[in-house]
Amino acid sequence: MKILVLHGPNLNLFGRREPHIYGKTTLAEINAQLQALAGELGVTLETIQSNHEGDLIDFLHAHIDDAQGALVNPAGLTQHGVPLHDAIKAMPFPSIEVHMSNIAARETWRAHSIISPAVKGTVQGLGPLSYLAALRALVDMQRQALTQAQAQAAA
Repeated sequence: MKILVLHGPNLNLFGRREPHIYGKTTLAEINAQLQALAGELGVTLETIQSNHEGDLIDFLHAHIDDAQGALVNPAGLTQHGVPLHDAIKAMPFPSIEVHMSNIAARETWRAHSIISPAVKGTVQGLGPLSYLAALRALVDMQRQALTQAQAQAAA
């Protein structure tokens, strides 16, 4: 099972940018934690970080036929990323929105996510654990769906 991990604008600055909000864990450390968990779960990850919405969209499009799910931290695109929203909705696999901080507990303009209606669920406010919890949930969800499909095919 291949899971995509999309990190949006400015997330390359994790560990340096507003550590009082995002903590001191770097993006490289988050990706390493995700890779370790993926190994335990027996799945592979393809990751991207871009400050450009089109790169994230192109990444989704490139994996439309070979991925089974995606974790998406849209960062600054959360409130305004209509093209990213549309690309997520076009994928044949589920996505989970991830945020290190609790966006509902921050500035009022951050509370609304244009991405949320396009995803299966959202994990937020847990720091780097948000990514790990989302990966576990997505893999479990996809394995349950596969088991159900196999049971229906056998019936």
